[in-house]
Amino acid sequence: MALSAFLKVENISVGYGATTVLDKLDLGIGKGEFVALLGSSGCGKTTLLRTIAGFAKPFVGSIQVAGRDVTQMPPDKRGMALVFQSYALWPHMTVAQNIGYGLKLQKRPRGDIEARVTEMQNLLGLSGLGNRKPGQLSGGQRQRVALGRALAIDPEILLLDEPLSNLDARIRLTVRHEIRSLQKRLGITAIHVTHDREEAMVMADRIVIMNAGRIEQQGTPEEVYNKPASPFVAAFMGAENLLSMRAKLQSDQIELVEGEFNAAAVTPQSGRALTSGAVDVRFRAEAARLARSGDRTVLDPGALELRGQVASVSYPGGHWRHAVRLGDHEILVDANSPFDQGETVKVRIPAEALFIFNTAAATADAQPH
Repeated sequence: MALSAFLKVENISVGYGATTVLDKLDLGIGKGEFVALLGSSGCGKTTLLRTIAGFAKPFVGSIQVAGRDVTQMPPDKRGMALVFQSYALWPHMTVAQNIGYGLKLQKRPRGDIEARVTEMQNLLGLSGLGNRKPGQLSGGQRQRVALGRALAIDPEILLLDEPLSNLDARIRLTVRHEIRSLQKRLGITAIHVTHDREEAMVMADRIVIMNAGRIEQQGTPEEVYNKPASPFVAAFMGAENLLSMRAKLQSDQIELVEGEFNAAAVTPQSGRALTSGAVDVRFRAEAARLARSGDRTVLDPGALELRGQVASVSYPGGHWRHAVRLGDHEILVDANSPFDQGETVKVRIPAEALFIFNTAAATADAQPH
């Protein structure tokens, strides 16, 4: 963990009853950094956010903000503000009253509250809507009100619990850009919980991928996308195609052994911690290339070539998606134009698009006993 971290989560363990959700977790976040906690449902990301906010109590570990221990402090004393997934707006209050609610609890002077509410409305494009109730607003406007209420108290840390999940796809694209732009302009530290990979990629400075209550990998969007550290991360970041193969390590190269549907391929090891034996090879549908069976184009160095048959073709938009059958196994490959169903094809995956990991059994066998 970085010594200069503005927010430090150290050795945190959190559970409910006999179930441990987070186990000895560490995380450091810099001042002004936008961090996305990314993972599937039940991975612990919301529990971590709620623990940072003070709504869940750890039975081990500490949380520090700017050098002060806030582990046992109530939520309203931590210098944080949380935007809930449901927005949690008071339906009987106006937009202005909702935005000013936290300031009222702090017993700020009325004039100060009115000035701050006006400032938030102008900042968030809510001018002229101050007298409306939440029921009279669109989803995007309600989201902005919830954000305005959080920002009005001038928090040190902004916590976002899947705040875009209730918006339709078109509005979501706009609002996530607005939140990111606002965060950069204000220089506020932000932690954003999401299960949406693209949302995390476009909004965050750093992505923390969680799995079963622990951090599987963290890094910039480019790092976790192009250099996944585990099969779980590779699959979660879109490399859902999976091939079971055998590998032989030769110096700094990996030989993927010839199989029923592939020629042998020698590809750079590129720092991968691998041993010879059974491996899982993952790649993304958009990273592979389709070619006719008679195509004689020379393969790029290190690329893997597969032989298969087109099982089905669909058009999700912008490209054609092909399910290619390799025996009783299917993979997905995108192409700019459609190939015929039933056609025999070659699938070519460049070296940099191959994510190779020892299988769990091979990894266990390599451990000292």
